[in-house]
Amino acid sequence: MRMEIQTVVIGGLQMPSLVVLKRHGDDEQEIHLPIRIGPIEAAAITSGIEDHPKKRPLTHDLMSQVIDALGARLTSVSIVDVRGTTFYATLQLVGADGTRTDLDCRPSDAIALAVRRGVPVYAREQVVDTATMPDFQKVKKATEEQELQAFHDFVEGLSPEDFS
Repeated sequence: MRMEIQTVVIGGLQMPSLVVLKRHGDDEQEIHLPIRIGPIEAAAITSGIEDHPKKRPLTHDLMSQVIDALGARLTSVSIVDVRGTTFYATLQLVGADGTRTDLDCRPSDAIALAVRRGVPVYAREQVVDTATMPDFQKVKKATEEQELQAFHDFVEGLSPEDFS
């Protein structure tokens, strides 16, 4: 499933850093995939999104330059697994000779590289099913609808004798 960055939170002392992905093109934002990352990694993703000129290349900028120097292309990145709270990702590369290679990497590195290269980010359905946050607005609405239906059923079941 194609994803896009919804938000990046650069944490501090007690607050973890997160990147939150959502389903690409989903204005309802029904699927939120939070991935806990380090503050340096969060800053690297944010730096790639904002595309500010840097005096010297950062690690992800260097990796991007290495890909170019080797005549390869980064075609996409994928979040491929989650075990406990640890996520796993791969870079999908096509070499100069057309050879396809998947490289294991941390999701934060994959996403930081993806934003620099403008390539899509994907998450496997199994990862999305396992690790997404519930849509709290949808849960709240469903609860309200259930309460309203229960009240409606109660009112419908009233008879004049109930008031005497």
